[in-house]
Amino acid sequence: MTALTNETSRSPNYHKSVKIISLIVLTLQNAILSLSMRYVRTQPGDMFYSSTAVVMTEVVKCVSSLFLVYVTEALSIMHFFKIVYGTIIKQPIDTLKVCIPSIVYIIQNNLLYLASTHLDAATVQITYQLKVLTTAIFAVCLLRRSLGIHQWTSLVLLLVGVGLVQVADVKDQKLTTNIEQNRVIGMIAALSACVLSGFAGIYFEKILKGSDISVWMRNVQLSIISVPAGLIHAYVEDWNNLMKNGFFFGYNYFVIYVIFLQAIGGLLVAIVVKYADNILKGFATSLAIIISCIFSMYLFDFIINFQFVVGALFVIASVFLYGYPFPTKPKYLAKEKVQNGSYV
Repeated sequence: MTALTNETSRSPNYHKSVKIISLIVLTLQNAILSLSMRYVRTQPGDMFYSSTAVVMTEVVKCVSSLFLVYVTEALSIMHFFKIVYGTIIKQPIDTLKVCIPSIVYIIQNNLLYLASTHLDAATVQITYQLKVLTTAIFAVCLLRRSLGIHQWTSLVLLLVGVGLVQVADVKDQKLTTNIEQNRVIGMIAALSACVLSGFAGIYFEKILKGSDISVWMRNVQLSIISVPAGLIHAYVEDWNNLMKNGFFFGYNYFVIYVIFLQAIGGLLVAIVVKYADNILKGFATSLAIIISCIFSMYLFDFIINFQFVVGALFVIASVFLYGYPFPTKPKYLAKEKVQNGSYV
């Protein structure tokens, strides 16, 4: 009750500030993560198992969310345990609601590692923005949300832009890996991740905004389910390798850094979903394309062609088109209401 009171008593400017800051940080995090995932999947030496990295990411998110629940909602240690027990153990049906997005997120994150193995960082970043399109479709279907003509136009631009990038003949020359890279596999993995991301994001948004449970507690519920689900997936997929080499085979400081970076991104997404909406979040992260392309050229000797640039510009143009504040009422009507003192 205390957390809910504090949440509702804060000014609209506070929520606006949180939304803007979280969107900016999320954009930077997405760009850095795509570059880091590309490097960590192509660095020389023993290759870690991505399925275990996904599990560890969920563990970090769970611990971080529990800490944030304690800081923002608990009055004492005993009160903290009472909150966790009352929300998770005593409300099993509510906890089970997040089973679907938990499992979907596990599959999605594994697909992103697969895409980063077979595609360069900039191409993954741009292709993954198709999650904006899938998010919009699921928002219309599940949340009954309506989109304007300019928004649908921007989604078409996004689709065309990603298509141009996918067929562009780009090269990522600097990094070498002992894993044979296949662009088709990478593209299928990225596109599949987009579909799963759109569905899970909207489903989670519906759950989050349909209850008074805090965003951090929802993340605890997600992790409690996703950690065992991820472990099952890891041992089913890599049983022989894990039995032979161990769970943390191939881990180094950079792998640990990527795990924490991805976990932070998951928490940022939760904040954005709470204070903004899923489609706006997707378009904000599209701005990370610029950062990814620039740093890819300097860090990985990434060579792009004209077609790639045009595709990237289409995607960026869709960002501004979607966010442009088109008037919803005729100007003369707005002016009349202002004169009558009834328009705010």
